[in-house]
Amino acid sequence: MNQLLVALDVDTSERAIELADLLRGTAGGFKIGSRLFTSEGPSIVSALADRGDRVFLDLKYHDIPTVVAEAVRAAARLGTWMLTVHSAGGPTMLEAAADAARQASRPPLVVGVTVLTSLGDAELARIGVSRALADQVEALADLATGAGLDGIVASPREVGRLRARLGSGPILVTPGIRNGAGTGQSGSDDQVRTLSAAEALSAGSSYLVVGRPIIASPDPLTAARAIAEQLK
Repeated sequence: MNQLLVALDVDTSERAIELADLLRGTAGGFKIGSRLFTSEGPSIVSALADRGDRVFLDLKYHDIPTVVAEAVRAAARLGTWMLTVHSAGGPTMLEAAADAARQASRPPLVVGVTVLTSLGDAELARIGVSRALADQVEALADLATGAGLDGIVASPREVGRLRARLGSGPILVTPGIRNGAGTGQSGSDDQVRTLSAAEALSAGSSYLVVGRPIIASPDPLTAARAIAEQLK
């Protein structure tokens, strides 16, 4: 299983496909997030899926249950391999997403976002969350897995505790991967809870989402290969 998912955080389908063609075989799949999806729409999902790529559609659906269920069905029809919903949407919404996925002819994996990797305790407090960050992540992880989702999305800093809590079954997807993150050797941009690829994998991650360290590199293929080598 190739656990490296490259985030195609670019503006055009031409650049996304160029990167996918370059990295295919080194990456195990490609993440399409709000930036690319807003620019190019669902056609980019279908374009990559039709090439045989695993497409991780990271739109973090968070709406009333019926709307989210229909969005999941639409994503499945595009050939999406895995998608995100926001765990803060509540158990009824999460159950609706899981049910919609299971009913699809090609069921996508559904994972619940817990707490964004850009947030810390101070930011959580400002939006009215009184729990400590780690406790909030665990509470949302319990909610998501209890509702029947396939797994969760959390920062690599919480993966060890989550794997111990949830066991080996749920998928743990970890963004916020940075080269040298555990040793302070590189900047983390707006990500504040980061680890290196090897550290995250060792902690129990199922899939690692890496964007800027690869796609912003002068040589994306070499950068991707270097991270993939850490996963062996």
